[in-house]
Amino acid sequence: MATEQDQKHLSRYMGIPTFMRTPYQPDPGGLDIALIGVPYDGGVTNRPGARHGPREIRNQSSLMRSIHHVTRVDPYALCRIADIGDVTFESVFDHNAAVRDIELFFACVHAAGVIPLSAGGDHSITYPVMKAIARDAPVGLIHIDAHTDTWDEFQGSKFMHGTPFRRAHEDGLLDASRTVQIGIRGAQNTTEGWDYSLEQGMRVIFMEEFTQMGIDAVIKEARRVVGNGPTYISFDVDGLDPVYAPGTGTPEIGGITTIEAQALLRGLRNLNLIGGDVVEVSPPFDPGGNTALVGATLMYEILCLLAEVIANR
Repeated sequence: MATEQDQKHLSRYMGIPTFMRTPYQPDPGGLDIALIGVPYDGGVTNRPGARHGPREIRNQSSLMRSIHHVTRVDPYALCRIADIGDVTFESVFDHNAAVRDIELFFACVHAAGVIPLSAGGDHSITYPVMKAIARDAPVGLIHIDAHTDTWDEFQGSKFMHGTPFRRAHEDGLLDASRTVQIGIRGAQNTTEGWDYSLEQGMRVIFMEEFTQMGIDAVIKEARRVVGNGPTYISFDVDGLDPVYAPGTGTPEIGGITTIEAQALLRGLRNLNLIGGDVVEVSPPFDPGGNTALVGATLMYEILCLLAEVIANR
């Protein structure tokens, strides 16, 4: 009978779906990397559904295998990795309470000395994650997205998926001078988010500049900005062109391709990475499941990066 440890060697349609077919271990103790679902989309401004992202990303991640075909990294050979389940919510209709629930969950992971890699959920989840893992000192950020997510508020709320990095910066969790935002595009009704990022010293690479620079130059610039300090990766799938990721809440055409996204992440090897997330996968808007497959694959790419960081310590 197959054990949890060898589940990834079963046929990929067999077994209980966990992230990357890793063991399910609710207690993060003894792990190097914890894979976590954050099924919350109470911060969306338009199309909902990202609450279903973690479950469908788990399902599609059954298609992932172990050894990276480019880097030849096998994260499972380098680290102790498990799916520790989902953040649970006591008051899912109370956004402030949800923020506390997420922060407390990730604080336990951080206290155990474990690096978190999460699947959202909408982008509002990244703020409480950073509250948990960056409470001691501000961190750098590599943020791939169509939007800067540095608005101040929306319809009276300061906590939604367009505000996480403004809140994180205001709280002293995010070092603006070590923040790069990649793939930004799309018309807005106000320049507030763009203005805030630029005025605070964040490096904003709009999609037009991304195209003009080319992927190698973008990688070089991202590495320059974050330097050697502790850095978090946050990948919103709407940073991709909706041809590749239609199942998301705020799609913007003219975005990054999946090949460019993979190359970008692979160019971030050996940075001082402390965690990451993939957010805004909304399965109801993509019945074919391709967006969740993209999300799972991006998680695997980030997992390989994090595993190398741990192995090289």
